[in-house]
Amino acid sequence: MPFGKYQGRLLLDLPERYVVWFSQKGFPEGELGRMLTIVYEVKLNGLEYLFKPLK
Repeated sequence: MPFGKYQGRLLLDLPERYVVWFSQKGFPEGELGRMLTIVYEVKLNGLEYLFKPLK
């Protein structure tokens, strides 16, 4: 995450409640918004385990 309270964290490591809040307020424009949208879908569907081998 490039800014805010969670600056420096991997997007997949963001708390689910924070990603849900972003989805309700609107994701930022550009690549960051696209990546957060994907993270939201991954967390919403409980697919975080797919990324554990990549960490």
